[in-house]
Amino acid sequence: MHEPGIGEDEGAAQPLRGPIGQGLYTLCKAFAIGGGLLFVLLVLMSLISIVGRKLASMPIPGDIEIMQMGTAIASAAMLAYCEMMRHHLRVDFFTAKLSPKNQNRLDALSHLLLALFSLLIAWRTSVAAISLHEAGEKSMMLLLPVWPAVALLVPSFILLAAAGFYNMSYHWKLSAQNEVTV
Repeated sequence: MHEPGIGEDEGAAQPLRGPIGQGLYTLCKAFAIGGGLLFVLLVLMSLISIVGRKLASMPIPGDIEIMQMGTAIASAAMLAYCEMMRHHLRVDFFTAKLSPKNQNRLDALSHLLLALFSLLIAWRTSVAAISLHEAGEKSMMLLLPVWPAVALLVPSFILLAAAGFYNMSYHWKLSAQNEVTV
């Protein structure tokens, strides 16, 4: 059974978002598509490397390093879309019997916590990227600087925080509406 996404009407084809929500949704979707395309490229690189290793004893040099950096960037890029669509893992066994108002308040709190932790992760990741840049850290095989890959994670975590704040606001408004209608 399909659960409607944020602001989706079960019968409507388009989500019911305002201009800010629609812009955020579009940006989250673009990041997710970019992450998916990066995963496809990484799979192709891996296949070429495996075939090259088996047939000609010529794998792609540093394929594991590229895979590690690329999968981190690609998976981080998809997190905001998952949050925007509320498709993260939910354990609502204990809250299923609560009133809609209290369920929405708990959902708002969970989205707020996710947003705050995402900002914390973005901050610490940016500090790590700066530190790696200053130290001149390089990958072992290809001797590529590591800091750009780490720095590319930061926008995804900031976008994840923005999606979390948006969802927090959405659920808080729903809890206020439930308060009026109940």
